[in-house]
Amino acid sequence: MKKNYRSKYRPEYPSDFHFDYKDPVTLGRFMMDGGKIVPSRISKLSQNQQRRLAAAIKQARNLSLVASGSSAYDHYDRPEPISPKPFSL
Repeated sequence: MKKNYRSKYRPEYPSDFHFDYKDPVTLGRFMMDGGKIVPSRISKLSQNQQRRLAAAIKQARNLSLVASGSSAYDHYDRPEPISPKPFSL
């Protein structure tokens, strides 16, 4: 049977999902451009998941696996913007 309601939480992260501090790609999905942690009302994680996520992000920041702060996000892991126009003399 099909559910007739929309779940409050994200289905791709079950309640027993372990957020690993050594995985900056997954943690980066839950961080804003300025380095702040996305609130649970936006990330759609439960309170327990949000707490574990925040602890993993803070641990990754302490080990410098994830940038911490807005000044670090200026050039952190971002390629330089390239013009779509071809270069000509």
